[in-house]
Amino acid sequence: MLGPVHMRTLDSSPFGGQSKNPSITLRHVSSEAQPRSLIRRKVKEKDNILGFEVCKSLHWQNWELGKESTKNLTLKNVRLRTQKIKFSPPVTNFFRTLFPQTITLSAGTSFSLPVTFRPLEKRDYEDAITFATEDGSFSVALRATLPRHELLFPEELSLPTCAVYDTSQATFVLRNVSDLQTQFRWDVPESFQMIPASGVLDPKCEVRTTVTFQPQIALVHNAIATCYFGEREEYKSIIQFTAIGETKYPHLLVTVPGDSGEKKEEEEEEGPLLDFGSVGVSTISEKIIEIHNLSMVDSPFRIEREKHSSQVDCNFSCDVAGGVVPAQGKIRVPLQFRPRLVGKESVDYFQVIPAGNLTRTVLKVFGTCKGPIVSLQTSLVNFGLLQLGEKVLRTLEITNASDVLAVYQFDIDSTESVFSFDLPYGTLVPRETRSIKITFSPMHPIPHYRRVACLIHHQDPLLVDLIGTCHSDMDKPAVMLPKHLSIYRTNMARGLSVYSPDILDAMLESGALTTDTTGALFKQDEDNPSPEKCVLNDAASEFFDDEASESTSHVTTSARDFNFGRCERSSQEPLPLSLTNHTKGKVTLVWTCKPNSPFRITPECTEIPPLKSTAFRVIFHPSQTNTLYAAELEGFVFYKVLRDYRNVKDIAICPPWCITLRARGHTFALGQEHFVPRCVLDSPRMVFPPAKQDGHTHRSLLLQNTGPTIMTYAVDENSCPGVQVKPSSGHLDPGSHQILLVRTSPSESGLVKHTVPLQLNASPDYTQEIVLFCRAETPQLSLETEGNLYFKPTCVGNQTDRSYSLRNVSRVPVHFEWRIQQGHLEDVSVNPRSGIIRPNEISAQKWSFVPQEERNYFVKATVLSWPADGNPEHSPKTRYILRINGEGCKGRLSTQQESVDLGNVLVGSFQSCDLLLSNDGDCTLEYTLSAKQEVSGECDPDDVINDPVALEFEHEKGRLPARTQLRIRVTARPARRVSYTWTINYCILSPKALDPANATSEEQFLCTVTAQGVYPTFSVVDGCPAGSASALGKTQLWKLFSLERLNSCLQSDPTPGELIYRVPTRHSVRRCPSVNTPVLLDFNFGAAPVGSDPFVAVLLLENKGVLPVSWDFLFPADQQIELEFWAETWEFDPSEIHQMRIQDNKLFTINPKSGNLKPGQQQTLQLTYRHDFVGTDRLPVLLKVSHGREILLNFIGVTVEKERRYVHFTSTKHRFSPVAIGSSSPSKQIYELFNGGSVAVIYEIQLEPLREVQEQNYHHPIFQCLNPRGEILPGATAFVDWIFSPLEAKTYWVTVPVHILGGDSALITFEGIGYDRSVLGDTAVFEEFSPLSAVPRLALPGQIPHLTQQKLAFGDIPVFSKSSRLLFLNNTSESEAIVFTWYAASPHASETLQVSPLSGAVRPGESLCIVVTLQSGEQASFYTLELVCEILMEGALAEYERDIKEWEEEEERQSLEFTINEPVSRKRSQTAACALKSSGAQSVPALQQLTEIRRYKTLPPIKNADYARAPVSRDRESRRALKEAQRVWARPQPPIPLQLHLSVTGRSHHTPDFLNQFQNDFPRHFQQLPYKKKIEKPAPVTLQPETGEPDRHREKPSAAQQEMTRDIMTSIIRNLLDDKQFHETLIRIQTEPLPYFTQLRSQESRPSATGGSGAAEQRAMPPESGAPTAEVEIPSDSQVVPGDRAQEKTETKLLLLPQDEEKEKMKRTPIFSQLVEAILENTLQNIMTEANRGEVVLTTRPRVIALPPATPRGTTPTSSACTGSMSHNVPATSRTPEALRPEDIQS
Repeated sequence: MLGPVHMRTLDSSPFGGQSKNPSITLRHVSSEAQPRSLIRRKVKEKDNILGFEVCKSLHWQNWELGKESTKNLTLKNVRLRTQKIKFSPPVTNFFRTLFPQTITLSAGTSFSLPVTFRPLEKRDYEDAITFATEDGSFSVALRATLPRHELLFPEELSLPTCAVYDTSQATFVLRNVSDLQTQFRWDVPESFQMIPASGVLDPKCEVRTTVTFQPQIALVHNAIATCYFGEREEYKSIIQFTAIGETKYPHLLVTVPGDSGEKKEEEEEEGPLLDFGSVGVSTISEKIIEIHNLSMVDSPFRIEREKHSSQVDCNFSCDVAGGVVPAQGKIRVPLQFRPRLVGKESVDYFQVIPAGNLTRTVLKVFGTCKGPIVSLQTSLVNFGLLQLGEKVLRTLEITNASDVLAVYQFDIDSTESVFSFDLPYGTLVPRETRSIKITFSPMHPIPHYRRVACLIHHQDPLLVDLIGTCHSDMDKPAVMLPKHLSIYRTNMARGLSVYSPDILDAMLESGALTTDTTGALFKQDEDNPSPEKCVLNDAASEFFDDEASESTSHVTTSARDFNFGRCERSSQEPLPLSLTNHTKGKVTLVWTCKPNSPFRITPECTEIPPLKSTAFRVIFHPSQTNTLYAAELEGFVFYKVLRDYRNVKDIAICPPWCITLRARGHTFALGQEHFVPRCVLDSPRMVFPPAKQDGHTHRSLLLQNTGPTIMTYAVDENSCPGVQVKPSSGHLDPGSHQILLVRTSPSESGLVKHTVPLQLNASPDYTQEIVLFCRAETPQLSLETEGNLYFKPTCVGNQTDRSYSLRNVSRVPVHFEWRIQQGHLEDVSVNPRSGIIRPNEISAQKWSFVPQEERNYFVKATVLSWPADGNPEHSPKTRYILRINGEGCKGRLSTQQESVDLGNVLVGSFQSCDLLLSNDGDCTLEYTLSAKQEVSGECDPDDVINDPVALEFEHEKGRLPARTQLRIRVTARPARRVSYTWTINYCILSPKALDPANATSEEQFLCTVTAQGVYPTFSVVDGCPAGSASALGKTQLWKLFSLERLNSCLQSDPTPGELIYRVPTRHSVRRCPSVNTPVLLDFNFGAAPVGSDPFVAVLLLENKGVLPVSWDFLFPADQQIELEFWAETWEFDPSEIHQMRIQDNKLFTINPKSGNLKPGQQQTLQLTYRHDFVGTDRLPVLLKVSHGREILLNFIGVTVEKERRYVHFTSTKHRFSPVAIGSSSPSKQIYELFNGGSVAVIYEIQLEPLREVQEQNYHHPIFQCLNPRGEILPGATAFVDWIFSPLEAKTYWVTVPVHILGGDSALITFEGIGYDRSVLGDTAVFEEFSPLSAVPRLALPGQIPHLTQQKLAFGDIPVFSKSSRLLFLNNTSESEAIVFTWYAASPHASETLQVSPLSGAVRPGESLCIVVTLQSGEQASFYTLELVCEILMEGALAEYERDIKEWEEEEERQSLEFTINEPVSRKRSQTAACALKSSGAQSVPALQQLTEIRRYKTLPPIKNADYARAPVSRDRESRRALKEAQRVWARPQPPIPLQLHLSVTGRSHHTPDFLNQFQNDFPRHFQQLPYKKKIEKPAPVTLQPETGEPDRHREKPSAAQQEMTRDIMTSIIRNLLDDKQFHETLIRIQTEPLPYFTQLRSQESRPSATGGSGAAEQRAMPPESGAPTAEVEIPSDSQVVPGDRAQEKTETKLLLLPQDEEKEKMKRTPIFSQLVEAILENTLQNIMTEANRGEVVLTTRPRVIALPPATPRGTTPTSSACTGSMSHNVPATSRTPEALRPEDIQS
């Protein structure tokens, strides 16, 4: 059992409350009650060791000294074979077992080994038994331990996150796992508590421990709690607590749902406001406030209402005293408002306080009480004149105009009065109007007038006048009219109503009285009767004071309430009544008692002389026993002269007075229990409205009879003399109600309590006490901070505002007014200066302090207060004093950074930054900021000067408090692409300064802001043609797409029209949208025959700007607004139909059509045009750059019919490069003509216009066409050579017809500009070279090889010069080599350019050096040449050669064999015959062919045919044809090579012109005169004229030619073998020494120099590649052999000269200079090759000691691979100068 647990209490409530001690439940855990899971866990403690299942150890507990204890150790063989095991006994004598032996266990059997333990002393024992098997050995531990204390609990415990001062809890189980009773005690750090903190645990028992955490500060709490346990607490263990207190304190936000959020500054300072509005009296209105928890933890809170000693009643309540707001959540708290005083405005304050009382939010609640608004249709009901015994009925409407339930009651007993109401009481729902029937049944022939009060709960009573006159045959009194009442009230106010009508008539006749304009009487001596005398009291006062004043009452009674008490039916003594006549005339009194009434008055009719009294008796005759009786008796008193209408004049008639008496009694016997009243009193505890001292205040009470019997009530006014209740007694029918008016007049300023007893059913046992509270209210204010107001230091001329609060601690509205001394009105002001403060309201006024000079200020202000409903001039005022302190000083502003750079800003957008303004002074500064703008860049100064300032301030004016910093957001909105610099200045404002001239200080420098206006832009940096455009060079593609102009347009500023739509927008309903850009560019996709491969152009876009770019290509359909079906016109013009056809068939495609580019980012763009339809296709495509340019691109593509001659003219105007006048030999220029058809065309240029221009210019050839006629092969380009030679510095032009034989002709206008170099000077630079970048930046998808340069610019060179450029061919593949061959794409490239090597192979991952040499000719010209490097993968080439070899063998086999087949069908025989004819085989019968195919299963026949792609759907014929085509073996097609274009540009000048223009550059060029070419034999290789490529598919020589060639070569070889002289000559040549001048021999003297080794090396392939050898045939005309006969003679003469002279002359010879140039060229080439391989680092610093290379040159992996390809880069000493020059390019 658990012993006593000492618990330590902890304040679990955040508000100081005490938490209860949690109960502790103990649970015994015995071995028998352990769950199955624990038993199963024990069984599973056995291990599988070496195939035996055995326990880890044997443990003895609870043993005794000297006694033996035996346990069995079980071994089980879990293997599928028999095992033997041997064990060793324990070492010590305390554990004993069987004698060691070998145990044999079959599969699945067990063996139990008994182990006996016998202790001899009290200590712990340990030993082991060792088992040995064939696979190894293991041991089982034997342990015997003494019982010890052991507690088990977790090592770590994480507590939930909570806020500061909040609490969180976590529990864990503390277990005693030992066999001893354990005592424990916890030692925990601060902010933690353990329950229970100490105790005693029995063996195998547990206790659940609760940890409570209450942080006091916000940080991570990692604490350690220590548990001490044992008999003497000798053991201890620890547990780690981790709890996180919120990084911030709890933050609660109180809001009112539905609040619009538009508040004034005063309301924001006061806090949230909950306005209940107007609420009906005694009804409950509920509204909700929301408490938001902005922190990350739960936050407890409490709600308190502010209490004040002066507060008597409270109409607001909140049932929620506190709670917890979840983290990042909210809760809704209801507040109730139940007003009890109609018309009173209630104000109260609630405080929401989070845990710890650190902060509090004040909630102001406000509400107004509204009551019923009941009105009567009329205040007078005239029943007119009736005869005795008649009745008349009138209706009176009563209306409730409010939305509050109204309870009314007419104060009249309809059963006893002559005026009877059918509904004397009732309830009016909101907006209800009810008609009440009033019956007038007179009993005597007299005039009747009664003023009945309509009592309304929570509203002042309403008075209604009832008048009527009754005549009989004998008596005809004066008739009462409504006008008599108004005249009577005026006469009564003037004191004339005490005179009888006959006296008034006599006074009128005597002239003592006269009438006014209303007909009322007044004395003659009063010229101007005071109108105040005619004013009557309010209804409530009239209701209470009907007989209180003797001066206003004409007839008074001695008593109004008669209580007969307990009476018997037999006899009851009457009660006396005395009436006094206070008038000066005789009056008549008539009582209108009903015959069946138990109450009556005697005498019923009598006359009372003037100023006399008459006695009456009130008699009570009950008719039933045990009954309650109550009634109101009615009597009318009138002047006697009114009994006859003839005795009085109409002007002097006075209405009668109605006297009412209340009588009650009962007939319950003595000791008889009265009826038990069942009623409801709405306010047993009531607070009177505030009233002045000795003033009157009243409230209404509602008494409802809910019982089935009549109920009487009576108020003992004598027990509470300060309270007046009316009606003080009465009766209530079952289900009816009674409205009581209670009035009091407080005479003390303190709170007064009244207790009014209300006796029910005439029994003292049924008395209800009504507790009333009242107080005489006087206006009283409470000033904040004990009447002291302190202002912070303020800048001179500025204004500082502070809020100061006044609280109305009284229950009446108070009017206040502040008064300030005249001398301080300029320094101190208050707003509002006066106002009204509602009861219990806190009113805040804003005080302003404006110092005019730098000094300290001390001011006294006075506030006066008086009641709000009083007259300010006559009401007493209370004075309060406020002391004000302030200081005036000065200050300045500064920023941390004097210069701020906004960087690049998009024109039309904005960029913002924050300026940190610092005010280091002691006063708040009011400032204004201004900026001056300066613009620099490419702009017109006249346009920029009128631009507005492009810098905006978030707050141009502001206030900065003392010793603070403020971040001002500055926004730059550049309008142009220029550099902006803004200088920001500030001025300290003094708006409240007395001197207006000093209101603003001088401008002072603050900082500068700079920005650069930019537009988003990008450019096309590279392009690559593909598809049908693969034959075009990049330069041609650049011209076709006008990319140079496109880039220039993209770099320019957009027009205003282009910025109408800043982003791509569908803005047009037309299919051809309007264009807002003036820029129109042509994207010419060239021309090709129908069915050709698509024209593909891949462009590389790069954002070279500083802003991200978003671009879109918009087709016309992308700009059109999608219309509804009914809105479509379905009327299209031809252009719209043309565009729809192009877009629907997707002839032009762009991928992607849109994209985004970040600065420096690149993206590829693929444009495709498909040649599907014959004709010219045009499509306007809008290139839209978001927030930038808008360029209209005119996509043009031409598809030509097959067999049609067509030359594609990209433009009808061509401009030559400008040429300087006076040039000795103008440069040659080129005009290109492209054949876009499928057949060759012949062009012819008419020269007549050129002759006309020549005749006009003194027969000087201005324009010369060198090749006006020529042939253009399909898909090729013809280069027409022109020479433009101007005479004058002007523009020349000529229109020349270009005729295409068999095709369309065109008129082309050629323009040329001549300029004077002496006038233009260095500015005359008109050379336009290729806009391509030198380094290729775009690669096709999957492209493996790359050239390091795609353009070689040789610049300006002289004629006869030789220039070389170096580039590398890189193979990026890691597994396959490439084979390359160079070809010329330009017709004159072979005459000018040389490439070394022309062909070769590059191993994987290696590079090859390529040398391109430009040899300018005699004619100065512009060079725009194209080279193409065709590259094949070595594996694909080897596979093609293998396939073509197999195909040729099969073709030869099928040409020699035939098959005999049986006929099957005629159709199949025709198909087979066609197949054989196509392959060159003989046609045989179908029957034989079928038999032979089945027998030999030969390969399908060979056919040179291209298969078209199968259509989507085909008929039976097409499927059958496709099936037959699959049986045909087509000729293998060679792999498609990859073409890499290399553009070569330059311009050659004649030597005089070059010296004149580039004199300093002349020594840099190497001039080499061309050699005259020898007449060479025609090349054995047929070349393709359009590309210069060898024709690999030439015809095979016939069998006769082969046999003749074989016979001739056999005869020659046999003759040479038999010639002994030939053998001796060969041996002698090998032994001769090598002469020195043998290197200078001509090509003819060494026929084997180039024809033997050179050709062999060219044809050799790298052996390492493993591919079959492929011969690369070099035509013989590609070798340019220098030298002629004259040079040969010169060489012969050199041999005869002396040695020194020979050396000098030899140095001057061109051959020697060529040799030196070749050596230097080879040296530099080798150095660059080694640098490219990484063998030499050219940028390293030189070293003193030369280190060996990192990789020996002899063992480089690339040395052997490039043997064939680098055959020309051998040392110069082993070759002749002629052999060192690269071979000519194949053309």
